Amino acid sequence: MPLLYDLGIGAYHVGIRAAAAWNPKARAWVKGREGMWKRLEDAAPRLQGCLWMHCASVGEFEQGRPVLEVIKAERPELPVLLTFFSPSGYAARKDCPLATHVEYLPPDNPRNAARLQQLVRPKAAIFVKYEFWYHHLRALRNAGVPTFLIAALFRRDQPFFQWYGGAWRAMLGCFAHIYTQDTGSKALLAGLRTGPVSVGGDSRFDRVVGIVAEGEELPLAAAFGGGKAVLVCGSTWPADEQLLAEVLPRMGELAPKCIVAPHELHQEQLAAIEQRFPKPLVRWSELDGAQATNVAATLGPEPQGTLLVDRMGLLAQLYRHGRVAYVGGGFTDGIHSLLEAAAWGVPVIFGPKHRKFPEAQGLIDAGAGREVRDADELLLALEDWFSDPEALHRASAAAAAYVQQRTGSAKAVAEAVLAAI
Repeated sequence: MPLLYDLGIGAYHVGIRAAAAWNPKARAWVKGREGMWKRLEDAAPRLQGCLWMHCASVGEFEQGRPVLEVIKAERPELPVLLTFFSPSGYAARKDCPLATHVEYLPPDNPRNAARLQQLVRPKAAIFVKYEFWYHHLRALRNAGVPTFLIAALFRRDQPFFQWYGGAWRAMLGCFAHIYTQDTGSKALLAGLRTGPVSVGGDSRFDRVVGIVAEGEELPLAAAFGGGKAVLVCGSTWPADEQLLAEVLPRMGELAPKCIVAPHELHQEQLAAIEQRFPKPLVRWSELDGAQATNVAATLGPEPQGTLLVDRMGLLAQLYRHGRVAYVGGGFTDGIHSLLEAAAWGVPVIFGPKHRKFPEAQGLIDAGAGREVRDADELLLALEDWFSDPEALHRASAAAAAYVQQRTGSAKAVAEAVLAAI
């Protein structure tokens, strides 16, 4: 038995249930799983012989989604069970049209894992990036279900490569095939006993290129820009917003208009943005439904100002309306998606916590990304691009090329999964 693993999982469950009394995220995790088995039992007749895709949250789903789209295009009748670990992932994608049923991942123990297998009897399973659940993976292997790990990233400090990591190494042997994002990850696995390992790339590139191909414009954002220089600040946290609010007044006439889309829509955070950011400032919710021409007449001519996006689900399209993007998270747990901006040919600026995201260094090396650690570095990065049209044009072209050159992984991975079904 994986004693250390089970002790860790047990401690996590106790902790998150205790935290539910005061922490909204923990409460959502607990509340969301209430009635889970009843929902699965009701959906089970439609899920027999399904493809099961499991993701931690929204970001991981965006990596798995292009693969799922290819599979469904080839096998539209194939039922799909889509599960999430996090409540934010479930809430954002619970109505996903690619899935027959969307659900929370049952807590990982032998009883739950066996029960899920008996209910839906999957033909194949896909786990995305960092998702390793010992009992669920063992149940899949014992049932003879071909299971794939896609878009995987491995680092030397992970449990797989430590003395205590026996349970984690055992999980690697449960996969029929592991597709890593890069050659470094594949090299790390070379000394471990696993199934076949290939460099499959990152299917997020396919996803963001697909969004660009759809070409969806947001008329309100376009009208707000009014043809002026726009900085899109995406998935920002308070630390990002404080830094931006300090730097923008120092830019003088070079200061761009700002579209700010915070990572979370807490009223305190929205109010702080309203207080700190350049005026005039308007919330998206105040404009939604208005005619773009009216918005342009009211806000378009202003050389500066802020559009505060107090609505989820727009960011991937908002980036097309910027000339430069500041992507948040680099001063907290890690940066958010850089590729959503780069795919539109928008160069990116981000904080220093990006070690887990190889695309950050890739964009820096390509001349389309800038890491900033403080206000002075952010000011320099913004001034370099907003004061020099030729430099901005080169960075924009480099961003688009970086993404375009890395597409195609979704089709290769999907074909391998289809061959196993």
